Amino acid sequence: MSLPPALQDCEKTCQELGDRLQTLLDQQQIDNPLIIGIRTGGVWVAERLHQHLKVQENIGVLDISFYRDDFTRHGLHPQVKGSELPDSIEDRHIVLVDDVVMSGRTIRAAMNELFDYGRPASIKLVCLLDIGRRELPIQPDLCGAKLELSDGQLVKLSGPEPLTLSLA
Repeated sequence: MSLPPALQDCEKTCQELGDRLQTLLDQQQIDNPLIIGIRTGGVWVAERLHQHLKVQENIGVLDISFYRDDFTRHGLHPQVKGSELPDSIEDRHIVLVDDVVMSGRTIRAAMNELFDYGRPASIKLVCLLDIGRRELPIQPDLCGAKLELSDGQLVKLSGPEPLTLSLA
């Protein structure tokens, strides 16, 4: 199995996602959204969307390590770096970005953390790749491509320069 054409060039896919996101934001009359990437791969994709949309405010970074529901089973990841968000996200329109959405658990953890900073006006979920093995009812608003993996297959995002996806 190989990557779908939409993911063979991640930079081009990010540009296309940026165009689609701009259209969505325009349709919903959202200007100056706060773009937040989930560490690590989501931050790399968020940086590209941020540049494409020419948003003035810096991107936010979420490290969801303390919000994971498997934290007590697996412990803390050795590279926890903390989140970097504005003091409040109260009534802000958020674009939450991750590289791969699979079970929905990472996104649930990210939203739990976001609500600790305030109550956003809205959250739009954008991802580069949707694996679609949901355990929770969470769906991206926009994604670069969808891919079904065989048992044992994994997707790995490498970056930040260049941004590439590979199957393992």
